[in-house]
Amino acid sequence: MGISNILFALILIGAGILFTINIRKVISNIRLGREIDRSDKKSDRWKTMIRVALGQSKMATRPFAAILHLIVYAGFILINIEMLEIVIDGIVGTHRVFAEPLGSFYTFIINFFEILAVLVALACLVFLVRRNFKAVKRFQSTDLKGFAFKDANFILITEVLLMSALLIMNAADPTQSFIISENLKPLLSTDLHTLHIIEQSAWWFHIVGVLFFLNYLPYSKHLHIIWAFPNTFFSNLNPKGKFNNMESVTREVKLMMDPTADPFAAQPAVEGAPQRFGAKDVTDLTWINIMNAYTCTECGRCTSSCPANITGKKLSPRKIMMDVRDRVEELGDAKRKNGADFHDGKFLVGDYITDEEIWACTSCNACVQECPVNIDPLAIIIDLRRYLVMEESKLPVELAGMATNIENNQAPWQFSPADRLNWANEA
Repeated sequence: MGISNILFALILIGAGILFTINIRKVISNIRLGREIDRSDKKSDRWKTMIRVALGQSKMATRPFAAILHLIVYAGFILINIEMLEIVIDGIVGTHRVFAEPLGSFYTFIINFFEILAVLVALACLVFLVRRNFKAVKRFQSTDLKGFAFKDANFILITEVLLMSALLIMNAADPTQSFIISENLKPLLSTDLHTLHIIEQSAWWFHIVGVLFFLNYLPYSKHLHIIWAFPNTFFSNLNPKGKFNNMESVTREVKLMMDPTADPFAAQPAVEGAPQRFGAKDVTDLTWINIMNAYTCTECGRCTSSCPANITGKKLSPRKIMMDVRDRVEELGDAKRKNGADFHDGKFLVGDYITDEEIWACTSCNACVQECPVNIDPLAIIIDLRRYLVMEESKLPVELAGMATNIENNQAPWQFSPADRLNWANEA
C-alpha cells in the first residue's frame, strides 16, 4: 500500500464521517417536529414507495421531463456500481480489479455504463438549457432566486463533469477498449506516461467529485435522492381532502351540539393534548411535515398547478416547503449551539410565511396531487391557519362574518334559524 492508497483511504473515511455528521443534523432537525403515527397499512406503504419513489410514477404527467429524469436517475444508481471497483482499487492499489475475473462480461458492463454516461450528460445539458434559456415559468419565479437557482445548476454541471471524467479515464487506459471512450483516444496523447497521468487525474477527479457530491447533498435540494423513499413510505394515504381533526376541539364541539350533555361533567383526558392549536413554528408541525420539506425537489410542479398562484396570488406551495426547511435548519443549528430549550424569538408564521400566503390557499389539493414525491404542503398550510384562527383570532374580513354567523345562527347566512323555511312559505 503506497502513499496514494493511504491518502485515498483517509479521504474516503473523512467523507463518510462528514456525511454521517450532516445526515444526523438533518435527522435531528426532523425530530424537532411533533410525533405522528404512520405505522398503519404497511403493505400499502411499501407499494406506494416502490411505485412513486422507485418507479417515479408521478413524473409521467410530464413525459419529456420524466424521460430525462429517468435517465439521470438510472445513471446515478447504475454507474455508481462501478464505485465498488474504484474503492477497492483505491484502497488496495489494484487496477480494474474486476476486469480479469469477469472477462468479456466486464467489457459489456463498462460499455453499458459509458452509453448511460453519455445519456446522463446529454440529459443534464438539456435540463441546463431548460432552466437557464427556455422560458419555463416555474424555473423563473422569484421564490427560486439566489442559492435555490444556483444549486440546481451546480448539480447539473457537476453531473456532466463526473460523466466526462469517467469517459476520459477509460479513454486514457491503454489496456482497455470500450465503445464510447475508444473514440476519444485519438484526442489524447500517445505517450504512455502522459496517458497514465491523464487516467489518474480523471480517476481522482471522479472519485473525489462523487464524495464531494455526497457531502453536498445535505445542503441541497438533491437530498431527495435519499429522502424520497422514507417520505413516500410515510406519506398520507387518506383520500385527498380529508382533514385531520384535533380531538380536543372535536370533543368541545360535540358537547356544544349535544343538548343532553353536561358541560360541567368530568371528561376523560385527551391523550397527547396539543400544547398549541395549529402551528406557529416548525416545532408545532409534525416530523412528517419537516421531512416533506427536506424531500422537496423544488421542481415547482406544485406552484405551477396552484390556482391561487396562477391567478396572481402570493401563495407558492414550493416556497412554503422551502421556508419550512430554512426555518428548521436555522432553529436546529441554534438549539444545538445554545441548548434544546433555546428559542431565537422568530417564528414560521410572520417571519417566514405571511398571513396573505396562508389565506390565499383554496385547499384544492392540486399541489399534493402534482408532487412527484408525495409532499403535502396543504397539511402545513391548514395547521398555520388553525393557529391564526384559534390562537390569534386572525381571519380575513370575508371569513370573519361567516364565522360569526355560524356561531350565532348555526349557518353561514345572516338570518335566524327560525327564518330558514320562510322561502317555502312564500312559495
